[in-house]
Amino acid sequence: MKQTWTIAKRELKSFFDSLIAYVMLVAFLGFSGFFTWLYGSDVFYVKQASLQSFFSIAYWTLFFFIPALTMKLFAEENKTGTIELLLTKPVTDWEVVLGKFLSTMLLILIALVLTLPYYITVANLGNIDNGAVVSGYLGLILMSAVYVAIGIYSSSVSNNQIVSYLLALFIGIFFQIIFSMLSGNFSGTIGEVLSYLSISTHFDSMSRGVIDTRDLIYFFSLIFMGLSLAEGNVEKRRL
Repeated sequence: MKQTWTIAKRELKSFFDSLIAYVMLVAFLGFSGFFTWLYGSDVFYVKQASLQSFFSIAYWTLFFFIPALTMKLFAEENKTGTIELLLTKPVTDWEVVLGKFLSTMLLILIALVLTLPYYITVANLGNIDNGAVVSGYLGLILMSAVYVAIGIYSSSVSNNQIVSYLLALFIGIFFQIIFSMLSGNFSGTIGEVLSYLSISTHFDSMSRGVIDTRDLIYFFSLIFMGLSLAEGNVEKRRL
């Protein structure tokens, strides 16, 4: 665990040293704030003390931002050869993968913590469903963790950051859009399976305040699968 935390701190520091963290935080807060308070189906348009508008825009904003955060985690080290140097240290493949995963999740958690003033403001405007807020934030965290795992896997298979970004987006589109669209064209078991594979099915449920065991199993299964595939690629580098 100590090695994992050391790698996580190193990667998190690199985010801030390269200004990626600042750009991501400003852009995320700018987009989410604009659409939550000022545009379209914003809080004032809905006329309810709810953060549903924020959860809806954060759902899409994080989908595009996370691949940009993860694209360099392994691709840059694969290109420069520093991954081989890292693997000569007394650290396991899982510790390397988990360290990079943890660093990205910490940055995302910082971004979400900075949106807490949205909750405080809405809570002062009316009676807000605190359970739905907690569940919605949990849904964002779990969804982000899935896309971080996918992004880390995509980064581990390429030496090119752009290729890694596009691959992560391509894989993510299936869970974000395609499975949901296909589920509407099929009935019976196939339709149910496709609907279950869609992230929107599980996130929408959680953003409304419902936490189901099936949703948790879905998210944790995808996270484990993505990280396991990334660990397999790192292991190949070691051989």
